[in-house]
Amino acid sequence: MEHACNTSNSFVLLGILEIEGSRFFYCVLCSLTYILTVFLSLTIAFVIWTEQSLHEPMYILIGSLVLNGIFGSSAFVPKVMIDLLTRSNCISRVGCFAQAFCIGVFPISEISIFTMMAYDTYLAVCHPLRYSTLMTKETALYLLVGFWIMNFFSVLAAILLSARLPLCGTQISGLLCDNTGLVFLSCVDDSINYFYGTVLFSAYLSVCMLLISYSYLQIALVCHRLTSETYKRSVHTLVTHILNFSVFLVGVLFVFIRYRVGRKNSPLLSVLLALTTLVLPPVLNPLIYGVRTKKLNAKVLNRLKKLNKGTFTKF
Repeated sequence: MEHACNTSNSFVLLGILEIEGSRFFYCVLCSLTYILTVFLSLTIAFVIWTEQSLHEPMYILIGSLVLNGIFGSSAFVPKVMIDLLTRSNCISRVGCFAQAFCIGVFPISEISIFTMMAYDTYLAVCHPLRYSTLMTKETALYLLVGFWIMNFFSVLAAILLSARLPLCGTQISGLLCDNTGLVFLSCVDDSINYFYGTVLFSAYLSVCMLLISYSYLQIALVCHRLTSETYKRSVHTLVTHILNFSVFLVGVLFVFIRYRVGRKNSPLLSVLLALTTLVLPPVLNPLIYGVRTKKLNAKVLNRLKKLNKGTFTKF
């Protein structure tokens, strides 16, 4: 694969070279995964939006989670598909920093939403009598907006710190542009960027993990005192949250640790980690919550049956 990339305005994504031999397979895989992600996520978001009975904090948070999945997946998958089809492995400087920003916002927003979901479940199980006053749909929306604004400016600051650095190289080890990969190309001391990124992510993840762990621990303790039916329902919700969050967290932690251990990273490893963090969670979120959340599952199936019935009626 020959390319003439402008060293001052473009970057080379080495991960594309790693999968060039199986580019049609990966292109079909990415296409099917992306279509499935968008279809399932938009279906769930639409049902939550249109069903008055689902205008509750938990479902609002689920809707936000699946929409964030579309956002994260869209920042990565379409570009990879285009690169594979056109046999290109270049990305413009502006496009690279824009992609790095989106890919930075996605995981932090995902962690924020999972934290709010854990807190919402904690209030519902541990303080059922006060739940309706402590967590309303307006409160959930305010929290979502507040977290998103904070995440937006936190990641923007990291990207601006990277944009000021003179870069000596153009080769990025991976399928995508991320902030840490850009910082590694710097010609000068990048300790400020490294410190800001490490401290920001570590502190934010630690606080969120403490809140999530405390919420789940309290829920587990309360579950032992509940009736059989309520116990099963609470455990079902708890397992759903833990399962979904664990899949996402493993990929994010591997990416974070990989960059902190050393700067010589295998492009193939970068490809696998990108798929783990940006492809699997967005498609698993609607699948897991769409199947395991009984009320939402029933509403989605009912809406699909009506749509299917209406389609056949026309013919």
